[in-house]
Amino acid sequence: MKLLTKSIYEQLLRNGRIREALAEDGRAEADFLPVVKLFTPDGNCTWLLTELDPEEPDIAHGLCDLGFGCPELGSVRISELESVRGRFGLPVERDLHFIPKHTISVYARAAWNAAQITEDEAALAQAAAAGGAS
Repeated sequence: MKLLTKSIYEQLLRNGRIREALAEDGRAEADFLPVVKLFTPDGNCTWLLTELDPEEPDIAHGLCDLGFGCPELGSVRISELESVRGRFGLPVERDLHFIPKHTISVYARAAWNAAQITEDEAALAQAAAAGGAS
């Protein structure tokens, strides 16, 4: 399975350009909905990606969880994700059923509280009420 479809790639790149434009104008950071969720089917790794770097579109930004209990907002190379294999040799997959309901800051706060990326509605609602990431 291809990690990023053309439409996902284009949305990630669009978001990257928006973030870049906001930064150039000195405006507030963008808080995007995740565009795609990637995961290792035979491991505990998960990535919620929001954008691609327009200058280097192999670099994606989002919430990264390598399964060690400390998810973080950061960057990852798509080419590296394409080469990752889990415990049983399975490649990273795209979650075909993921529908983002909150911005990345809410997912980040919920992940920090749970020590892993979560889609638990109660955890996300609590994170949203607390104002997302701080």
